[in-house]
Amino acid sequence: MEPKWSNIICKRVLLTGFTLCVVLVTKPTSAIVIHADSELVMQNGTTGTLRCTFKSNEVVSSFTSVTWSFQSSQPDTQFSNTPHTIFYFSNGKGFPGPTEFKDRVQFIGDINKRDVSIQLSPTQFSDNGTFFCDVKNPPDVTGTPARTELRVVLRESLPQSNTTIIVGAVCGALFLLVLIAVAACIVMRVLHNRHDYEGAR
Repeated sequence: MEPKWSNIICKRVLLTGFTLCVVLVTKPTSAIVIHADSELVMQNGTTGTLRCTFKSNEVVSSFTSVTWSFQSSQPDTQFSNTPHTIFYFSNGKGFPGPTEFKDRVQFIGDINKRDVSIQLSPTQFSDNGTFFCDVKNPPDVTGTPARTELRVVLRESLPQSNTTIIVGAVCGALFLLVLIAVAACIVMRVLHNRHDYEGAR
């Protein structure tokens, strides 16, 4: 019986060891997480920032690369069919893309802090569309590019911030209170004058 049990134990040990080897060798590459604002509204002719950050379990190195791409929402343009690379960053250097973006895109992030944001200046109506931010940090290269929908509008079309709305509401309320106070003073003065007139009679 003992030889039989020994054979069984040996087989189980070998099977366990083989399983561990397979798991270690076929360990999946960790996914990189890329984040950007889902939507931005910018005024035409101004300077805007397209923010993008990433999370990775690997150390940032010279092999880390960043690719910014753009696909226009306007039909019948060279950027409307598929995303086109407008900026590439690798080994500490930035490489500009096509002429339409070459002098308007600037890298303002800090890749060591996982910030790969760019600046767009001046913004143009032709920038309406989707900007894609993709980061590769080998061996951490599996991830979904972040995307930002950009709308470039006239100043009059810019959405009001919550602060502006709150300040406007407070000012309106104060103005209404002042009107009520003035009206109350006028009514009291009229009533007082009428009382004095009746008393004089």
